[in-house]
Parts: sequence; C-alpha cells; structure tokens
Amino acid sequence: MINFFNISSAETLSSKAEGGLFDFNATLPLMALQFLLLMVMLNIIFYKPVAKILDERDEYIRNSLTTASAALKKAEELTIEYENKLSSARKEAQELIRTSQKEAQEVVLNKVKDAQKEAELLIAEASQQLILQKQDAIKTLENQVQTLSDQIKAKLLNNQSLV
Repeated sequence: MINFFNISSAETLSSKAEGGLFDFNATLPLMALQFLLLMVMLNIIFYKPVAKILDERDEYIRNSLTTASAALKKAEELTIEYENKLSSARKEAQELIRTSQKEAQEVVLNKVKDAQKEAELLIAEASQQLILQKQDAIKTLENQVQTLSDQIKAKLLNNQSLV
C-alpha cells in the first residue's frame, strides 16, 4: 500500500524549491507591475470620474443646503414681518371698530335727543291747540249759555206776564 502521507524528504525539498507559495522569479515583479498598471488605469478610468461626480454632488448638496437654509431664514423673517403687520392691522381694525361704535352711539343719542325735542314740541303744540280749543269751546258755551239763559228768562217773564 502506498502511503501518501509519508513522502520522502527529497521529494518534499524538490517540490518546495520548484513551486512554493511565493516564487521569487520574474513573475512576481510582472504581477506587481500589472497590479500597479491596473490601479493607475482604474484610477484614471473609474475612480477619478466617480470621485469628481461625488465631489460635484457634495458641492451641489452643500449649495442646496445653503440656499435652502437662506430661503428658510428669509421665510421665517417674512413670516414674522407678516405676523407683525397682521397684528397691527388687527389692532387698527379693532380701534376703527371702537371709534365707529362710539360715533354710531353719539349719532343715535343725538337722533334720540332730536326726536325727544320734536316730540316735546309736538306735545307742546298739541297742548296749546287743546287749550285754545278749550278756550274757544268755553267762549262758545258761555255764549250759548248766555243765549239760553236769555231765552229762559224771556220765557219765564212771558209766562209771568200771562199769569
């Protein structure tokens, strides 16, 4: 039986000398040169354009963020300004409403006073007319009473003279 594990030492030495893990012959520098050449080519063809695109993208993002934060700051300033204007406009509107209400109350009071004065004048005129009518009625009644009393007197005198 052949024992694969028991290899002679001469065979082991000869195999190690011929094709070991690292052979320091002409292929190692050639592999290193190929690796360096591949790195240079990849750097020129792939990494530089990708790095350029990534740098441009970073710059675009930074610019966008700067622009966005400036726009946000301006929007906040405009919001504060508009809120201040709105509050001052509300105050002015409330003041205008108050003054309008006061003016309306004064107008209503003046109209009520004028109406009361007119009503008092109408009542006074009506009273004067009633007094005048009363005096005319009294004069008329006095005249009629005088006429009736003269008639009664005349009748009584005629009746006494006949008796």
